[in-house]
Amino acid sequence: MRLEVLLALLPALGVHGIRIIQSNDDGWAEQYVRSFHNALMASGHDAVLSAPAENKSGTSSLDTEPSPRNTACQYDSCTANSGPIGRNETSPRLNWVNSFPVTSMRYGIDTIGPQFWNGEAPELAVAGPNVGSNLYLAVHFSGTVGAAVYAAKNEKIPAIAFSGASDGTLAWNTSPEPRRSTVYAELAATLTNAVIASGKPYLPEDVFLNVNFPQVGGQCTQASQFKWVLSRINVGLFSAPDVQQCGGTRLPTETSVVGTNGCYVSVSVGDANDKTTAAAEKQAVVLKKLQSMLSCLP
Repeated sequence: MRLEVLLALLPALGVHGIRIIQSNDDGWAEQYVRSFHNALMASGHDAVLSAPAENKSGTSSLDTEPSPRNTACQYDSCTANSGPIGRNETSPRLNWVNSFPVTSMRYGIDTIGPQFWNGEAPELAVAGPNVGSNLYLAVHFSGTVGAAVYAAKNEKIPAIAFSGASDGTLAWNTSPEPRRSTVYAELAATLTNAVIASGKPYLPEDVFLNVNFPQVGGQCTQASQFKWVLSRINVGLFSAPDVQQCGGTRLPTETSVVGTNGCYVSVSVGDANDKTTAAAEKQAVVLKKLQSMLSCLP
């Protein structure tokens, strides 16, 4: 669905603008997160970005107080000796924190976001889209996932982590804006708006969504060509049954979903306590919320 079409449909879908905090682990000046920020703002949300000053991929749940910078930020997006935190003066909702993704999310929730929201907390936290997939074992090391898990577990804020298989870093001002960045932003906004339209509570407590997009290219170049599949993070050979979906009680792994030919997006219901698959009763809540947009693998 093209972004302009989505925006026209938002009132009919019951979507209203809410307070959203954003972060990632690739850095505040990475284009994926900037494209997503633009899509959230265009959707009518009050989005604030609080992300690391530079690429901090693979830092999981590390959390250390930010220190003053001695060098310029990623892509020269801030000057040397800029202090421990900063922002884009012409777009103050874009903020950087000189530390890890979890720290950036924490500062965004507790300090940076409330400055724009009359002291109120965010209603939803989103991380990414990450440059590259975060599937199965990678989930435990991902800073993008770590930021979402922090919001869900420590702050009790519903959270979604987005990742895209089309990798290769991109500066915030890359022009023209590559299709992979705009498609991922459109897809991430679509799912975010669907979760919001489903009503509060947006997600069960201590749950995060781990969402992985396949590569943009070939037959998958428009957001409307992608299909959403409910999945699980880990294999689950000895786990209790999943929610019943697509004729069975074992959801496909997110790795198998993204690897299936046909533009399939994996949506896993994660347990914020251990970053594995959440229990069937919590999967069932998410299934009910997203049922109308979900597909089955062939």
